[in-house]
Amino acid sequence: MPTSDPPYPAHWEADVVLRDGGVVHLRPIRPDDAEAVEAFHAGQSAESIYLRFFAPLQRLSERELERFTHVDHRDRVGLVATLGDAIVGIGRYDRLEGRTAEVAFNISDAHQGRGIGSVLLEHLAAAARERGVRRFVADVLPQNRRMIGVFNEAGYEVSHRYEDGVIALAFDISPSEDSDQVREAREHRSEARSMQTLFSPSSVAVVGASRDPDAIGHRLLQNLIEAGFTGRLYAVNPEAWEVQGVESHTRVTEIPDQVDLVVVAVPAEAVGGVVADCGAAGVRGLVVVSSGFAETGDGGRALQVELVRTAHSHGMRVVGPNSFGIVNTDPQVRLNASLAPSLPPAGRLGLFSQSGALGIAVLDTARRRGLGVSTFLSSGNRADVSGNDAMQYWLDDSATDAVGLYLESMGNPRKFSRVARRLSRSKPVIVVKSGQSSFGVPPGHTVRESRLPRDAVDQILHQAGVIRVDNIHQLFDVAQLVVHQPLPAGPRVAVVTNSAALGALAADACSSWGLEVVHGPVAVRPEASAQEFRAALAEAFAAPDVDAVVAGFIPPLVTVDADVAVALAEVAAEGDKTCVATFLGMHGVTEALSSSSRTVPAYPTPEDSVRALVSATRYAEWRGRDRGPRVAPKDLQRERARELVERLTPSDPDGVWLSEEDATDLLSAYGIEVWPAYPVQTPDEAAAAAERAGYPVALKATAPLLRHRADLGAVRLDIGREAELRGDLGEMQRLLERHGPGEFVVQAMAPVGVACVVRSVEDPLFGPIVEFGVGGPPVELLGDVARRSPPLREGDVADLVRGVRAAPLLLGYRGAEPVDVDALEDVVARVSVLADDLQQVAELELNPVIAAPEGVTVLGATVRLAPPPVRTDADTRRLPG
Repeated sequence: MPTSDPPYPAHWEADVVLRDGGVVHLRPIRPDDAEAVEAFHAGQSAESIYLRFFAPLQRLSERELERFTHVDHRDRVGLVATLGDAIVGIGRYDRLEGRTAEVAFNISDAHQGRGIGSVLLEHLAAAARERGVRRFVADVLPQNRRMIGVFNEAGYEVSHRYEDGVIALAFDISPSEDSDQVREAREHRSEARSMQTLFSPSSVAVVGASRDPDAIGHRLLQNLIEAGFTGRLYAVNPEAWEVQGVESHTRVTEIPDQVDLVVVAVPAEAVGGVVADCGAAGVRGLVVVSSGFAETGDGGRALQVELVRTAHSHGMRVVGPNSFGIVNTDPQVRLNASLAPSLPPAGRLGLFSQSGALGIAVLDTARRRGLGVSTFLSSGNRADVSGNDAMQYWLDDSATDAVGLYLESMGNPRKFSRVARRLSRSKPVIVVKSGQSSFGVPPGHTVRESRLPRDAVDQILHQAGVIRVDNIHQLFDVAQLVVHQPLPAGPRVAVVTNSAALGALAADACSSWGLEVVHGPVAVRPEASAQEFRAALAEAFAAPDVDAVVAGFIPPLVTVDADVAVALAEVAAEGDKTCVATFLGMHGVTEALSSSSRTVPAYPTPEDSVRALVSATRYAEWRGRDRGPRVAPKDLQRERARELVERLTPSDPDGVWLSEEDATDLLSAYGIEVWPAYPVQTPDEAAAAAERAGYPVALKATAPLLRHRADLGAVRLDIGREAELRGDLGEMQRLLERHGPGEFVVQAMAPVGVACVVRSVEDPLFGPIVEFGVGGPPVELLGDVARRSPPLREGDVADLVRGVRAAPLLLGYRGAEPVDVDALEDVVARVSVLADDLQQVAELELNPVIAAPEGVTVLGATVRLAPPPVRTDADTRRLPG
């Protein structure tokens, strides 16, 4: 146990969204909180005081205040929830003995029911685990139903015992799938609620509303007016009584009504004062269009940090700064709090863009294509609200059927993957991720540096079911398909055109992207009538082995385009099969192709239409798969492993490579057995090692450049006798002496099988990543590695093992006996759980892992421990910043 108290744990501070969408600030209690704690206590009702202290404690004594506010942040920990300068909740634990602590809470009467108690428990449990506490106990009066509910609904297994008029509760605070699900569900509800206030405000004020037609504030107010915003609208301009016919006030606090949303368009240096004024007025959310913040350098970054700090301290969410604005086309709202002069029609697509400039392009493209939009948000510098928040909102939004996101960076990809995966289960999520050539981050975006290769992003997005596209053009190509057409039931395609050349292009595109052309390509006469084209289409749609139809038409002079388009729309609407079309001169959602009950999207080239169909097909396959439960290997000794890494992890940020003994010990706690390898340098040592291991044995060089290099003579296998071993050692020493001093190991021979590599890395941005590959040239030369982000489900592990190009070697390639894939997947699953549990494991490699027809053998393991980074998606709810 440390002899001195830990320093003030600033990393425990967090801004958290509550059940009603408001924000509170959580932080460790400080000695200078005595006055605020006293005020908090004085404001409590007699009932609340009795429920907390089991006595009518009208006033806290100096001794009690001293005890409550002076803690050691280890055995005695206190957290406070603050709103502005006021404390609205207090939670604390006191260690009783060993790994058990008593926990207690007190929530302000005025803020009960907002979920503050649940947030405090969540963060106290995380702090306790960090300090070695594993179990909480609490005494609660039976009438304190709210607090009993906080404990029972946290996802822990709570035991209850009634004794002397008090309910004694006890529970293990180790994270579990149940507690994770509870936390994530609460996070979803609260963040979606906060976005609801932004997208559907009852009242909006524009600060910086100007009478100058060229001013941004003037345009924002004008766009709100012209969109027909259904709520109350106010202008804030100290030099005018009204602006564009809208009532104007000097400041937000002078507006007589409650204001839900404030759009800020004043110079950066003036924004801080506006935010403080909004906080005093009880505003719920801000859209900061103003630029001049983190995108300009350190000075602007400091302004941005202060902006978010002030907003959160008053319970407000922030869109921006440097935002293009937000839009909601719902006829009951009609909100255009953006710089877009014209909007696309109301529709079923939700859109998100980080870039303000590209926000214009995104909305304009949707309008030109006739693709309806439900809601739109531009996050700008995404100092607070991000794409994760927007996805939380769209998950429950009945007006949105599909989602498109343009991302310039990912501040919390681990959370993005988690939220996107949940959303993708019910709605397609289409993502454009810019920065193809590097991991460059736009000015104003704060992102940790990733050490992963570029294709890791694609693999993690695929794991989440995201439809990854290269540009905005492709985003809308896919969107107009998934919004208006049913998802493909499979990869089987019919191709029907009025041009053999056009049909061949479409069929070739299908084949090149893995679709199976089972009908056609059928080409009617170029001058065929609409009725002839209809008949060919009807035959394709009626074919029982067809999942989707690719139609193409090049209009000759004698045929009216609209007649053919109407025929296609009507035939497509009669069935439940997916349809895409290529019509010369048509792009997007056209009137002719929308003439029936289901719109058929049009594309300028067959390649564009097929690419969109392929994306939808792959997404439908992902969505249709049962991923199974989260992996839960048996016989794990988590506590033993945790104690080991806590003892061995150095303070040096570069970390330390574990000895073979310690690495083997750590892995054994997770049920991974590593076969021993005995270091040898002389023939006598080799002979003795072989006796210990048992013949036949393998002899391997261990120099870094020679490991696993049988091609260089650094590995000898299946040595059955001592004389053979002695001879092989001498021969290898002579052969390899040019590489330096000879270091060798003797190891028992594993069953014949396929050598594999299983790794995990703790990435500063993405968190734990598990990697799999078939050993040798596939991994080392071709980079054939599959990656996934824990926690993994059974389907993820199966995808990981089968996701490498060399996977056929495991499954019986060219008549070979298939390996024991179940045993191999078990090893991968155990590594994934270890990596997820232990942030201190910076790198882990099992190499080689021999997958044989019966069983798997781990012959080598290396582990590096390092001080753990704070993961972007921690086990507590918190906002960025």
